[in-house]
Order: sequence, then C-alpha cells, then structure tokens
Amino acid sequence: MHGLRLKLGVFAVAALVPVAGMSLASVKPDHRVGAPVDYVVLYKDPHSARAARAAISAADGKVLEENRDVGTAVVRSTNLDFTKQVARGGAVLGAAHQRPIGRVPDTRAAREAVERLAPAERAAVLARLRSGALHPNANRVRSDAGSAKAEPLGSRQWDMAMMQATDTGSYATELGDPRVRVGVVDTGVDSSHPDIAPNFDAADSRNFVTDNPVTDGPCPEQSCTDPVGVDNNGHGTHVASVIGAPINGLGIAGVAPNVRLVDVRAGQSSGFFLLQPVINALTYAGDAGLNVVNLSFYVDPWLFNCPNNPKDDAAAQTEQRTTIEAIQRAVSYARDHNVTVISALGNESTDMDHVTLDPKSPDYPPGHSYPRTLDSSCLTVPAETTGVVSIGALGPSGRKAYYSNYSLKYNRFSAPGGDAFDTPDARVDPTAQILGAYPEKVARSVGDVDGNGTPTTPFVVKDCENGTCAYYQYLQGTSMAAPHASGVAALAISRFGTVVNDRLVLDPRLTEEAMLLSVDRRSCPRPAAYRYTLKQADGAKSFTQTCSEKFDTNSFYGAGMVSAGGVALLPKLLPALGPPPKTPPRPQPAATPAPTETPTPGPTETPGPTAAPDASSPPSGAPSDAPQPNAEPSTAPTLSPPQDDAPSTGQPTG
Repeated sequence: MHGLRLKLGVFAVAALVPVAGMSLASVKPDHRVGAPVDYVVLYKDPHSARAARAAISAADGKVLEENRDVGTAVVRSTNLDFTKQVARGGAVLGAAHQRPIGRVPDTRAAREAVERLAPAERAAVLARLRSGALHPNANRVRSDAGSAKAEPLGSRQWDMAMMQATDTGSYATELGDPRVRVGVVDTGVDSSHPDIAPNFDAADSRNFVTDNPVTDGPCPEQSCTDPVGVDNNGHGTHVASVIGAPINGLGIAGVAPNVRLVDVRAGQSSGFFLLQPVINALTYAGDAGLNVVNLSFYVDPWLFNCPNNPKDDAAAQTEQRTTIEAIQRAVSYARDHNVTVISALGNESTDMDHVTLDPKSPDYPPGHSYPRTLDSSCLTVPAETTGVVSIGALGPSGRKAYYSNYSLKYNRFSAPGGDAFDTPDARVDPTAQILGAYPEKVARSVGDVDGNGTPTTPFVVKDCENGTCAYYQYLQGTSMAAPHASGVAALAISRFGTVVNDRLVLDPRLTEEAMLLSVDRRSCPRPAAYRYTLKQADGAKSFTQTCSEKFDTNSFYGAGMVSAGGVALLPKLLPALGPPPKTPPRPQPAATPAPTETPTPGPTETPGPTAAPDASSPPSGAPSDAPQPNAEPSTAPTLSPPQDDAPSTGQPTG
C-alpha cells in the first residue's frame, strides 16, 4: 500500500533450512559459509541469461526461479559474500535480499493507523455511538445523488457521486465493457463475495505467492499456495470492489461495474510484498493482455531507494539499485504490452518534491534505521517509477486528505480516498471514508463481526438483500484513491479501445490522455497553505501543508480529480495512432519455483525487451486507424499521443 504506508517489519525471507542439492561440500573453500538466503538477482541483459547463470553458479548460488521477460532470478546461496561476488564480470547488475518490498496495512497493528485508523480512534467512535453522543444517522457523510440507486448502500458512496459515477452520470451511458480486464495486484481478491463474484475472472487470475508460516500464520493449504479468489487480508478485496463491484441490487457499485476483475496476487496474507512476485505479476499482466493493473502498495524496507547514498554500505546500495531497476523493467514491459499501470501515491503526508531526510529506512530488521540525506535520485517505488500513473487522495469535502502525499512531479491525478477527519466538527466519522467489500472470514477473524454475524464496529456494514448477506468496511488511503482511477482508466479503454481477439486494447498513453481530457480540474486552496485540524482521541492536532502550482497542475490535485462522468461524455472516436495493437498472447500458468539447477521459466517463455520503450516513437501496441462501425463524425475532438518532447510517464508536463 504505498497507498498506505504500511509496514510491519519485514522479514528477510531467508529459508533457514538445508537446501536440496546444496551441501557444504559443494561450496568453494574460499567462500564464507552461512545459512541459506534467498536473493533476487538482476541480469544485465534479459536476452543473455547464460552468462548471468554462470556468474550465479560461480558465486555458489542456485537458481530457484527465473523471469526471462525482465531478467531476474530467485537464487539461494550459503555464500555470505554472494551479493558482492555475483556481480563480478558484469553479467549481473546486482542482487537484493528476497524480502518484502511493499506492505499493505496490518489490520491488527496500531502503528498502521492510516487506513483503518488507530484502535483508539475506532474505540472512541464506538463509545460515542453507544453513549448517544453520536447518533447513527447524525453528521453522516451521505450522497443525495447516490451512486446506483438500485444498490442498497449506494447513498453511502459519496465517492462515486463526487466522480459522477451515478445513475444520471456515467452509469447512464458507460458501465464499462466486459472485455476490459483490470488486474488487482494485491493480497488477493475474495471471489466468493456477492459484490465481487459476478465480475470475477477466475480463468485469467493467478497467484504468484507462497504463504510463509513465519509471517502469514499456518498455511490453510497443504502446499502453502492459496487458490485464486482467496484474500486472507481484506485489502485486495476492498480495492477490487471500488474498481468494479457490479450493479446487482446488493451492497455497492464500483466505478466500472461491468468490467472483469482479475486477481493477480503478489502480496502475502500478512500484507508483505516480495520483489519477485511483484515482477512476475507485472510481466504476467502484459503477457495475459490485461488492460489496467492497480498497485496499492509501496516498497520496503527502504521508504526511498537511493542508488548511491554515501550513508549506505555497498550491499545496501546494490539492493536499492536492484529494486529500482527491476521494478522499472517490469513496469516498462507491462506498458509495452498496453497495460496502464496505476499506483497509490502514499500516505506519509509528505511533499515528495522537497524530501531531504529519510530517518525511517531501512525499516527491517526493526531498530536498524538510520538518518539519510536524500537527493533527486532517491525514489519511492512504485509511485515514482517511470510509466506509473500515481494518484493522491481526497476527502468528501474535496480537500486533499490529511495523510496523502502530494507532489507537482509525481501526483498525476487525484481521486476520492477518504478522510475520516474531513467532517464539520473535525472528529472521526467512519462514513467519511470509502466503503468497500470485506471478506467475511477476515471480518470474523479480527473481531469486526461477532459469532452471530453482527458487526461490532461502526466501520463495518452488513447488507442483506433477498437472503444474500455480505459485509463491507470503511477504509481510507491512497490505496483507496488508486482503484477509483483504475476504474476510470477501465472506462476510457471501454470507450476507445480497439478490438483484438475479442478483447479491447488501448495504448496507455491514450488511456492517460482520455483521463486528462475528462478530468475535474481543481485549483490549490486559497491561501495555498492549508491548515488541517484533527480532533483525535488523545487531543486536537493541527498542521499546515502548502499546495504548489505550475501551469495546469498542482501538488494537491495533480491535473485534477479523475471523473467517470467526464470520460462517459468524451466523443466515442477511435484514435489514429499507427499500426493495430499486437495480439496479446493467451495467459500462461504461473511458474512453479523448483530448487533445481535448471532454471524454471517465469510467467512466460517469451523474452521481453531489455529497456523501456522509446516514448518518442509509437509503441507496437498502438491502436489501429482503421474506421470502426461505432465511430462518430470526424468533427469531434480526437485523442492524440503525447508530443515527442512531452513525458509519457504519467507525470505532469513542465
């Protein structure tokens, strides 16, 4: 959750057990031997893997898994100097410990207090309700417009009303096309939830994660690999429902209620994200022909990844460089295959254009952080990865949410993310957050629902219609803002995509331009220094954040708030942009890691590009300029790709 600042100490995912085929006798006598540790190794050239494998072998490494599209491998070694020795010769650019690179909020940890709020805040709201100080229907953030009036909880979806995803807005003319598929790269998606099931795409869903009992608890499956359609955390299910909960007379509706939801699981049940599963998820999205992927997480253990920070030792520098480059390759691969990549901007309440210190990294192992002075080369991943469209969060009044990061350079758009303190009295109101689907199993396990099936907290809502009951929870965060933008992107692709093999395809640059043309422009507050007051359980807190403007963008809102209604009003013309999109290959099964000397394939057998595509030339996946039956008169404005000197990275120009 970059869209949330989640973190929980990260563990080094070292398998502290003997490795099949690896014995002390096979280790070179001049190597220092320790416990087996797993690394992600980054090849210099994805197309020249033989030399990289030789370097791995020479450093006493054993390839467990390989992604040939990006040029990475999961390697196990007992060599304490592996990271230094494997880079000798230049075939390998670097290696990083195979440890979590991202975190969604731990629903049970007090310090992950943005999305669910701190336990003290939640308890205070419950006490106010029980005492009568806060009446159930008083001071509630409700939408008179509703979202879909057929949905029982539609009046609680102020977020959809704000974006004109309503019966009189986008739902009247553009519900999304079922041929558009949105990948939820998260902790999983509960396909059994009644407000997920109708739109869930089981055939294209994949799980790239193996549960680890140390962090995730006992494995529910003997193989420690959950089937697709399982979410033991709840974060991914909430995100998925915001994107595409159907209009089915149950609960809520999503931004794009007719699109397909694909579970591309890369997060552990505990909320950790490992580097290789994230890479595999992104390359799979490209190979499977997904249209959009939503990344509501950020990188650990380094809040900012710095390639050459003098405060870091050589191994730490290598690890950060490896993470930056590996994620960049994976994002570029996805975009080259017509995948629009949406990310949460982060919940640190930070001006990302003026960060000079990072006192929190590395956050694993706990207690090992040290202050570092930052420069412009230090990046938060994936929000600051080139090609990613990063999203800031807004509260129900339209203000920038108090926790949301902000940036002229990286905040491409904003979207409703919730702000529990954005209320008339500056005190917490759950309904100022975002309502989304909640797996019943998770709700019961954390005590949000009792043995009788009754919610124990005002942050959870139970809805029963026609004998079908389901649960929903209020959360806030840029993790909630990003899926609103992913839904709008899906609507743009539904409207302007080219049909290829019964699927719709649209160049990400054109998807972003459609979002830009339809955006709800918003200016900095006046005065630009906005003062926040939060009346928290332990007393009032006030602080100021200053909005910066440049040309047609600003640090609080980016180019503006994404608008479902705005996209639905765009003239339905096919953009002219070169040759037809290349045919997306059928999705391949996820690779099964195997501890053998022969590398197993990653998500696909097809080699990928070695670098990001040149933004100045039309990509191979550009839409066709052939006339289409549904094309409207040519007098309407057409979408056009960015000019050669304009960035195609989802960042504001200028």
